[in-house]
Amino acid sequence: MTLSTFKRLALTVLFLSVSLVGFARDSKEGGDDEKFDPKEMILHHVKDAYGMHIATLNQGKENEFHITIPLPVIVYTDKGLTTFSSSAFHHDYHGHEIVERNGQRFVNVHEKVYVLDEGASEVTFDAEGHPTNAHRPKFDLSITRNVFMMWVSIAVLLLIFLSAARRYKKSDEYVPSGIASFVEPLIVFVRDEIAKPMIGEHKYKKYMPYLLTIFFFIWINNIFGLIPILNGANVSGNIAFTFTLAAITFIITTFSGNKHYWQHIFWMPGVPVPMKIFLMPIEIIGMFVKPISLMIRLFANITAGHVIILALMSLIFVFKTEAMAPVSVAFSLFITVIEIVVTAIQAYIFTILSALYFGMATEEAHH
Repeated sequence: MTLSTFKRLALTVLFLSVSLVGFARDSKEGGDDEKFDPKEMILHHVKDAYGMHIATLNQGKENEFHITIPLPVIVYTDKGLTTFSSSAFHHDYHGHEIVERNGQRFVNVHEKVYVLDEGASEVTFDAEGHPTNAHRPKFDLSITRNVFMMWVSIAVLLLIFLSAARRYKKSDEYVPSGIASFVEPLIVFVRDEIAKPMIGEHKYKKYMPYLLTIFFFIWINNIFGLIPILNGANVSGNIAFTFTLAAITFIITTFSGNKHYWQHIFWMPGVPVPMKIFLMPIEIIGMFVKPISLMIRLFANITAGHVIILALMSLIFVFKTEAMAPVSVAFSLFITVIEIVVTAIQAYIFTILSALYFGMATEEAHH
């Protein structure tokens, strides 16, 4: 690492420290009655939301202003389809803001939209903080922060690969230039280091589109999750996202399985019959354990990184001292550097394991 790099890191730490000192001072001005809850703050930032919160100006003051990107809230209730902008909640997620639409009253309680019961003017809670006079809509089809960022990542990937394709069309010698010089080594890496060794020289081609898609899709969403201005909009940290990718891998593996693959699952060749009966349920369970491990591994690793960074930042407010700001920021910066590496590693692991499962399903019998 060069001296200039160290200087840039030092300036980043100083800038973030000054910013956090201001946040700590604002929290002190709020009084001791408002106790800082790190758990609530971390969960609020990690989970999905109905709007994109960019920044807050004049935090803790009367003229506090939130810079947000409003997203459409789309819910289906007993009275039909209702749509409105997430800005109607005014950055409220404690159920205080009542939004009246289509003869119904809606509240946002910890980033979940509830419909107030008939005649209720405000939401009430039980001892565990659950609404007692409100219920969830039948269907919630809202464009949330994660959905929005998923669309953004798709648009970015299309822009990158369509631009790279145009570069090749303009070049007669197929020499990569511009964005193509960045994309081609990665595509070759996925082909030569993942697809061919895991699946085989003769069968890897039909799986390449999927392997390239999940590799770049997971990687770019992991990178977006590290951008501070996006306020932790990390799609890969959503269990529904990782479940869907793992389910697609499971479906492709299942339909790609040949006779040799299914024989090893249901009636293992070359072993005594009692052992075959014993191994069959284990192999069947293994079919489902593989995609579950894919789902949990990606979700847990990405979420853990965000939780650690937020927990380190929370030390400033827990100890209520500005002296913790440089320490918290320094350690957070260190974890962030590690997270930058993890973004690519997790995309690689998901892709190589998917390729491994495809190779196991298509492997021919050896005699």
